[in-house]
This record gives sequence, C-alpha cells and structure tokens, in this order.
Amino acid sequence: MDSADAILMNNDISNILDLIKISKKAYLIIKENLFWAFFYNLLMILIAIGLFEIYGISMSPMFASIAMTISSLTVVINSLRLSKMKM
Repeated sequence: MDSADAILMNNDISNILDLIKISKKAYLIIKENLFWAFFYNLLMILIAIGLFEIYGISMSPMFASIAMTISSLTVVINSLRLSKMKM
C-alpha cells in the first residue's frame, strides 16, 4: 500500500473506471491551466513593458501585476472544476 499509485478500498472493480476518468480530466485541466497561465502572463508582461504602445495599448506595471494575480485565481478556479465531477 505504501508504494501503490491507487488503492481500491472495496471490492467494486468499477472504481478503476472512475479513477481513469478522474485522471484524464485532471490531466486536461492541468494542460488548460498551463496554457492560460503562460499565455495570459506573457501577454501582460509584453503590455506592461510597452511593446504594444504603438497600437495604443499600454498598462502600468502595477495594473499588470494585478492582472497576473487574477490569472492565478483563474487557474485555481479552473482547477476546482475537478471537485464538481460526477462519478
């Protein structure tokens, strides 16, 4: 039990299917979180250093840091979708 990745707590083998569904959903959410965090943070950094000022898009670094905090909250909220999964 100490080295097992998963442990069946009863004799119902259908729990393995639930485990597979949960793991696939968790992997999908991890990939989504990585994509949105990198994309959003990279975009905010580029805006904060002034790369888009020629298009009229600018932001103070203080607001960019707040936007990056919102990005972290988005990742946490997205991860909480896993707890709402029905088996």
